[in-house]
Amino acid sequence: MTAVSDHAVGRIPDAATHFARERPAPRSAADTGPTTFSAEHGDVYVEPGLTPLAAREANRSALSALLDAVGVPHFAVRGTADHGTVIAVAEEDRERVLSVVFRGLSQFPGHLSVVDPDAPRPAKPVSSRDPRAWRDAPGARILQVSWYRTDPGRHLLLGHEYGCAIEFWQRHGTHLVAPRANRATWAVAAEGPNVLGAGRLFSRFVSDWTPAPLAPALATRPEFLVNCADDIAFPVDAVYTWVDGNDPVWQERKAQAKGEVYHAESASDARFISRDELRYSVRSLHLFAPWIRNVYIVTDDQVPDWLCEGLPGLRIATHREIFRDPADLPVFNSHAIESQLHRIEGLAEHFLYFNDDMFIGRPVSPHAFFTPTGTARYFPSRNRIPQGPVAPTDTPVDAACKNNRALLKERFGRVITQPMEHIPYALRRSAMEEAERDFPEAWARTSASRFRAMTDLSPTSSLALYYAALTGRAQPGSMPFTYLQLAVPDLAERLQRLLDSRDQDTFCLNDAFSTPEDIEAQQELLDGFLNSYFPTPSPYER
Repeated sequence: MTAVSDHAVGRIPDAATHFARERPAPRSAADTGPTTFSAEHGDVYVEPGLTPLAAREANRSALSALLDAVGVPHFAVRGTADHGTVIAVAEEDRERVLSVVFRGLSQFPGHLSVVDPDAPRPAKPVSSRDPRAWRDAPGARILQVSWYRTDPGRHLLLGHEYGCAIEFWQRHGTHLVAPRANRATWAVAAEGPNVLGAGRLFSRFVSDWTPAPLAPALATRPEFLVNCADDIAFPVDAVYTWVDGNDPVWQERKAQAKGEVYHAESASDARFISRDELRYSVRSLHLFAPWIRNVYIVTDDQVPDWLCEGLPGLRIATHREIFRDPADLPVFNSHAIESQLHRIEGLAEHFLYFNDDMFIGRPVSPHAFFTPTGTARYFPSRNRIPQGPVAPTDTPVDAACKNNRALLKERFGRVITQPMEHIPYALRRSAMEEAERDFPEAWARTSASRFRAMTDLSPTSSLALYYAALTGRAQPGSMPFTYLQLAVPDLAERLQRLLDSRDQDTFCLNDAFSTPEDIEAQQELLDGFLNSYFPTPSPYER
């Protein structure tokens, strides 16, 4: 997955329609073949609403339609790569398979590679227009086929890794034997029936809650319908806290609220600015974490103006709904709000908590945040919590970490030394509930703190994670990530590097110190960056 250079591209029609032998390809203005192609990438097709799963499924359905058109039996395989798909055919059908694939790629040129399971490095894909692409195909054990796709703005390029592999399975007695290892079995009954297998069996980027068009049930063999030890089948939700600091009604509530602001950062307007990050963070889930079951946005009776309410999979949860004690409201302290997240009605046991400035940067699986047995992963920072008790010079973050440390030492006899990185927090609802029961006074004091205070806990970004770890429900992990403070002089260069590389699982664009003079210039940079990184709207946008 990368950005697309500025070149002409075409549109690829729906493969199931246009590769079917019985129907000629319609030639509408929005449904035409490529007119030109890139010397760098070969043919690239425009696909509105592009997502990695959509590209993956389009490539698979195209090949499946080709095989159906000539009556070649085939079935889906539980391959070891999550980005692409795998189709198995019998070796005796090789000639028909190669013939129909050649015809399909002649009509809509794509890319081809021969996969050698024993090679130290995979072969590079070659344009199907190039005769060299077909040189080794007649004897190949595995062929990978793809059609490169880009969004209408040409910001994304989803290439060969999202293609579909055709494996030629050898007949040995009563069984067909695979040419390489997969996640389940080396052999299936040669005359066995095809059955439907859930989409999540064929990629860890898919769950039972992924929309069916992106990950439909596939015809496979019974031997693949097993629950493997590394499968994650439990639901994972996402939770955001969000505020529109420009809302005059909210500003009036904040002005009237009583509470002592003890630290300059606590009152910084930058903490309450909405730069539309939430829209793009939700897009990042749609693009790169489609296994999320439900998204909950926790607000102070606010709704983003871009959000289409009432659709399955996303719900606004107000402070009034989740706070145990209504007397604590209104509240303008993220620590207080986070102390109540486990009270969201319907929230899954396993959930990810995002600040609205956190983003998924490329396709990730739930395994990045949870083990198959449900253990959460937390991501300790290289920084250290300052020694000693809370001091007036402490930042709100350090003060809360010190308070967490004191409680956990008293309860477990262990000392925490590290805060957490700005990576979405993988949380266990039960651990938060138990921590609240174990530390009722400190928890209630944090909930009642309208602005950040010296007595706060940091429930989600530290305490609940360590509590889960000390009770056997969390373990340390690592992932590629970037933390970028917006108030830096070389912001444009840093954003461009992040956009060009797209090699981080997650990133955070944090802002606690920007001045009003900074914000206008930053916003122009952010608008361009976020639209380029996440060009595909989520289903929840108006």
